[in-house]
Amino acid sequence: MRVVIAEDHALLRDGLTRILEAFDHEVVAVAGRGPDVLPTLLECKPDVAVLDVRLPPTFTDEGLQAAIAVRREVPGLPILVLSQHVEPLYARELLSDRRGGVGYLLKDRVSDVAQFVDAVQQVAGGGTVMDPEVVARLLDRSRPLDVLTAREREVLGEMASGRSNAAIAGKLFVTEKAVSKHINNIFTKLGLPVSEDDNRRVLAVLAYLDS
Repeated sequence: MRVVIAEDHALLRDGLTRILEAFDHEVVAVAGRGPDVLPTLLECKPDVAVLDVRLPPTFTDEGLQAAIAVRREVPGLPILVLSQHVEPLYARELLSDRRGGVGYLLKDRVSDVAQFVDAVQQVAGGGTVMDPEVVARLLDRSRPLDVLTAREREVLGEMASGRSNAAIAGKLFVTEKAVSKHINNIFTKLGLPVSEDDNRRVLAVLAYLDS
């Protein structure tokens, strides 16, 4: 898998590179400044890009804007964004484009190597990965979720984190059939169409929660 990394902190950038290469992924290019990200992505057209939200020169949202811009040029290019803090607005911006894999993780998650690499692979494969803290913030802000039971809210949080039905069943110690029933109830109560497409369902749920 070919990866481009955009991160201004040299030590973290080198660490991300070493982690990915240790799992036999190829880091084809790195960028440390916001203005360099878009040209690098357009030139390399990687299988997935790992971008810091805030990059020089302004340290605001250069990485996010580059992600949005490159997906206009290369629709569906998988993007995993890293952020120092929970910023629901950034998650909403990423989710506004429903094409291709997308992810939003806090930088703290990188210390869990297996979780980070799994997130990169999921996004590269067209999936959606959202940091649990971002999911929790969105859930807390969503009054319409009052119509859901406690178990349904729990299942919804796991769905939004990118877990499959089987993974949810394993974590909650229930059967996959029970998980499917909860998911059907969730979509019915929220007025969302039921879909077997994991990527689309997570995007739909998060878009609804942040609307």
